[in-house]
Amino acid sequence: MIRFKAERGCLLAIDISADRISYLLTDLNGSELETRSFSLARRRATPDAICGYIAEELKTMLRKHRKTREQLLAIVVGVPAITNVDEGTVLSISTLEGWRSIPLRSMLSKIIDCLIIVENDINLAAEGEHYCGAAQAENDFVLIHIGMNVGAGIFLGGRIHHGSQWSAGEIAYLRLPSVSRRQPMIHEFGELESVLTSTGILRSWNEGKGKASLDKRRTLRELDAVGILNLAQVGDARAEEIVRRRAEIVADIITNLSLILNPGLILMGGEIGSHPVLIDSVRKHLHGSEFGLTKVMPSVPGNKAVLWGGIALALGEVPGVLLPQPN
Repeated sequence: MIRFKAERGCLLAIDISADRISYLLTDLNGSELETRSFSLARRRATPDAICGYIAEELKTMLRKHRKTREQLLAIVVGVPAITNVDEGTVLSISTLEGWRSIPLRSMLSKIIDCLIIVENDINLAAEGEHYCGAAQAENDFVLIHIGMNVGAGIFLGGRIHHGSQWSAGEIAYLRLPSVSRRQPMIHEFGELESVLTSTGILRSWNEGKGKASLDKRRTLRELDAVGILNLAQVGDARAEEIVRRRAEIVADIITNLSLILNPGLILMGGEIGSHPVLIDSVRKHLHGSEFGLTKVMPSVPGNKAVLWGGIALALGEVPGVLLPQPN
């Protein structure tokens, strides 16, 4: 009987990563108005600088779509870090300059007066998968992201599971028998990030070049991590071995998560995690297990999952923003 006028306002999702800032602007129905991406290459990435870039882009987008600042009802920001959602604070971040205990919500509130939510990017990606991706029919699933970093978004009972200290899903710090047992430190990379990430795969590849000819070494040097996985897909023995070792670790992680949480689905995301050759190898390592069996599938929204997860969270807050609240 009652519905919101979609044109009454707008919502903004922001994804801050190591190399770029991405934006998604929608109306109050969640219909896309605009997406844009801003490279951080050769630019400062301090908290103050990032907030400055956001202010500039926000002004441009609102003007383009003839929206006032009062019509922007909510902003949801995803960051590659442990975040205290209640306080809007970024607790730690490894891939950007000077991000430790940053009151990001408070800083952004000086730019725009609206509801602002700060959330871990992988958590938002899981929310995006539930909203418009591969997990729409699942209320209990885990998204494992492997790319420039490693993390998991845990979705239980139809909502993100944060844990008591906001660190649920920080699987990069898992202590596995095949990996160093150094104690995890909040301001340092987890041990698995040195192995599973794009950087870790490239390091293994470069260490194994051996005595190849100079021309061949130059060709191999130009490969990125996805290129190495592509080589494994067409039968390159050294690339296959690199994938096999990573698949063993990921299969161990999935088995442990499945035994503890018993989710109905494990999604694999990120440029490495969603690659078919890694997923196929992981499935082979899981074959035959009689405990903790679960479906393993690639994620769907890809690099927009964080943004759509942000919009999903914002849409859930719209009634509380627009409707009068009881005293």
